[in-house]
Amino acid sequence: MDAVLFEKVGGVATVTLNRPARKNAIDEVLRDQLSLCVHDIAADRSVRAVVLTGAGGAFCGGGDLRNIQSAGLDNEGWRQRMKQAHAWLAPLLMLDRPVVAAVDGPAFGAGFSLALAADFIVASPQARFCLSFMRVGLVPDFGAFYTLPRIVGVQRAKELMLSARELAADEAKALGIVFEIVPADGLLQRAQALAASFVHASPMAVSLVKRALAVAPADLHTMLELEADAQALCFGSAPHQTAVARFLDKQPAPFQWPTKQE
Repeated sequence: MDAVLFEKVGGVATVTLNRPARKNAIDEVLRDQLSLCVHDIAADRSVRAVVLTGAGGAFCGGGDLRNIQSAGLDNEGWRQRMKQAHAWLAPLLMLDRPVVAAVDGPAFGAGFSLALAADFIVASPQARFCLSFMRVGLVPDFGAFYTLPRIVGVQRAKELMLSARELAADEAKALGIVFEIVPADGLLQRAQALAASFVHASPMAVSLVKRALAVAPADLHTMLELEADAQALCFGSAPHQTAVARFLDKQPAPFQWPTKQE
């Protein structure tokens, strides 16, 4: 059985962690298959947005502790193993296309960190989030030191990392971690609808927004220079010209954010 499933429909790639018996815990096989998916997506310009989810009512239970315990690595071995993860994690974090995580059930440890690598997290009411690393004497990994403080601030990030406490979906939404809460039976469809909306957006504008926010906050001069450069590129792009023409012709804009289905 493939540890990661990949499907591409209409410009949206759906990546599914597929170890449901282990709550999609990350072992070497899953990690390597996920790495291949990320690199393939980065190289495939026909993919305009990505959905990341898990099979069997769980997003990801984190690192597979059985696999970790049996690895038998020394300090340098663990450092190199983490750098192998960074080789695909950094491209995911810096991907110039939107990533939507559909989280049902637990997103623990590295699974929570992986969800934080997405631009939007859509969660079911059953979703649970926990940076559980302190429970096993580890520090957060998979980019959480970078992503979480940018969402919740440094003080709250410290609390969530050091307490290793569990967040329900509603608290995660109140903290700005979760974008929407959606019933489990419509979760994947909603995540795919959000992703599909970007198929009709300007790829250049999306890429430049993500690039700017990846370096923010920076000093005012740097951000204004980045803004000027980015906007100049967009003014000359075909998607901008098409959207303006449609506006002047009183036609709907090509890009439309999908209305949430209540």
